[in-house]
Amino acid sequence: MFIFNITVNIQEDIQEAWVDWVKHTYMPRMLSLDTFSKAVMTRVLVEEEMGGYTYSIQYTAPNKTKLESFRVKNRNPFGETPMPFKDKFVYFTTELHIIDEQ
Repeated sequence: MFIFNITVNIQEDIQEAWVDWVKHTYMPRMLSLDTFSKAVMTRVLVEEEMGGYTYSIQYTAPNKTKLESFRVKNRNPFGETPMPFKDKFVYFTTELHIIDEQ
């Protein structure tokens, strides 16, 4: 199993609306693809020097092939982001290989 992780810092003034969009639009859209079987959204409990709030969205993929196929087709994992959020967040992605779960 593999995890595609997106770490996002979102400006405070739109944070609640962005979280709502992620939960009700973005995550369901990602799960509708033939790539991911599970999604988890967490808040990173750290105060950022640049302000805002930091979140981690993790999508589980069954194998590296599906994850690589997604990455090739989706350079920007957020695709078409609604206008209220444009230029209001920064993000980076990481890929994780699950070694063991207990």
